[in-house]
Amino acid sequence: MKDCLFCSIVAGEIPAEIIAEDERTVTFMDISPATRGHALVIPREHARDLYEISAADLAACVTAAQRTAILARDLLGADGVNLLNSCQADAWQTVFHFHIHVIPRYQGDPLRLPWVPVAGDSDQIAESASLLRAD
Repeated sequence: MKDCLFCSIVAGEIPAEIIAEDERTVTFMDISPATRGHALVIPREHARDLYEISAADLAACVTAAQRTAILARDLLGADGVNLLNSCQADAWQTVFHFHIHVIPRYQGDPLRLPWVPVAGDSDQIAESASLLRAD
């Protein structure tokens, strides 16, 4: 897609530290890493976000993200990993080509995601569950 940064990486028009690729995905290092080893997994075919990506490309991206997480554990000594997808601007999406962040986590690292979990309202939780189940 014209003017898509990640499509330009897939096409080889923009340099990137590519660490893995297959017929459906490309995995490369994030240039603004949250932690050491922070990588991005994208589909080769342009899809704007989670709403648009095909099921096959989504499955391929998740599989590639898992491979990358295992490598971060085994080769970088990561103690854990966050997989993160942001869908739409209000959910922090800034590049509108579907991608999964693979963020290695290390004991004591300073990264904090933007919310602190607290107990929710059980009635609101039940209501949301009912709507999502289409009861």
